[in-house]
Order: sequence, then C-alpha cells, then structure tokens
Amino acid sequence: MDRKKELKQLYKETPIEAGVYKIENKRNGKIFIASTRNTKTLNGVKFMLNKGGHMNRELSQEWQTFGEENFTIEVIEIIKKKSDPYFNEKEELKKLEEKWLKEYQPYGERGYN
Repeated sequence: MDRKKELKQLYKETPIEAGVYKIENKRNGKIFIASTRNTKTLNGVKFMLNKGGHMNRELSQEWQTFGEENFTIEVIEIIKKKSDPYFNEKEELKKLEEKWLKEYQPYGERGYN
C-alpha cells in the first residue's frame, strides 16, 4: 500500500472526537480558545489561517504577520462521551469551552476571544 493510501486509511480509522482547542501566539502570549465537534478539522483551521480567511480577524492578521512557526495549536480537552441516550454533545461542548474561557481569560491584551 502506498503512503497516500495509508494516510487516508489512518484518517478514516481515527475516531471523531469533539473538544476544545487553543491557538497560542508564541511571540506575544495571546491565545484563542474555541471548540470543535471534530478535532480532525484543526488542519482546516490552520489552512484558513495560512490563507488569511479565519473568522477571527485579529488572530488571522497576526498569523500572517508573525508566521505559522510562531503559533501552536493544541487540543486541550476532549469530551468524554457518555452512553446516556440524553447526552447532548453540543451542549457539553459549550460547557467545556466556557470552562476553558474562564480558565484562560483570553480577552483584550491576553487573547483573541
């Protein structure tokens, strides 16, 4: 099997996980906190930032100014799925994001939120 097929298969086998992620500017310490229902989409976030099309204008501008090498993107918490039939992943994700926003306070001079 060639490398491209291996990567496709690996991508398909990786479980879809919802979670909260952090983008940090290593130059000035500012951070951006957000959530996603599929952590596989973080490559898409990086792509949008590289093309200057991210929804957060300030983050996008600083990404263009400082360059990708001056930022880190990391998942900080994954939702633990429950077998409860009433478990609402979207609602749980919102609570988790609020928890991390409260923890980091990424507003004003401290962040991009």
